[in-house]
Amino acid sequence: MLLKVGCSGFPVNQREYASWFRVVEVQQTFYQPPLRKTAWRWRETMPPDFEFVLKAWQLITHPATSPTYRRLKRPLTLAERGQAGFFQDTPLVREAWHLTRELALVLGTRVILFQCPASFTPALAHLQNLRQFFRTISREEFIYAWEPRGDWPRELVMELCEELGLIPAVDPLVTPPYPQKPAYFRLHGMGSYRYNYSDPELARLAELLKGYTEAYVFFNNSNMWENARRFLTRWTEGPQFSWGSS
Repeated sequence: MLLKVGCSGFPVNQREYASWFRVVEVQQTFYQPPLRKTAWRWRETMPPDFEFVLKAWQLITHPATSPTYRRLKRPLTLAERGQAGFFQDTPLVREAWHLTRELALVLGTRVILFQCPASFTPALAHLQNLRQFFRTISREEFIYAWEPRGDWPRELVMELCEELGLIPAVDPLVTPPYPQKPAYFRLHGMGSYRYNYSDPELARLAELLKGYTEAYVFFNNSNMWENARRFLTRWTEGPQFSWGSS
């Protein structure tokens, strides 16, 4: 299988990170997208085969009441606050997607992750927004990963991913993985971001990867740097694993 292991964001400087990994899940684009020239610098700094997976701007997925909006450089106006999040068909969401797409093109991104809050429930209006959004945006340039949170029926997630051409992002040690390919695993820590994965847990993760031809594995916990390297060196050797960027 083609296995791509990394961290959610850079826990160390980029040069040191690239000495270990060939993929990163960019977090800054979720909170406050960087300038295009900054994205160009990232691209130029890293090795040619380095892969940037991009997390879509929160204005697309999260309502303005989310505490993550504290990291926006410019507060939203009252009118904009009502337009934000939940994949709504609004000028603000369309603008946020336009900028997300531009940065993805600058970075040479293959996969874009849409992480949703638990408040994005399987309500009818939310389902309509989700379908409208992914039926409208370009489907030729990228692979779209979708991470629902909260109480989403497994069958519904699988149906929506099949219908809209998405791959489900999941913490496989908490929620059973989905069959859609490539696999997209995000390790958030067991019950808390401040978590250090044990050897048996990392061994279990390696077992869960079997059966996939390609997989992304990102550690998003306080010990992500150590855990990702330990997983990489101890549990991903053998003929069933190969490395590289597509």
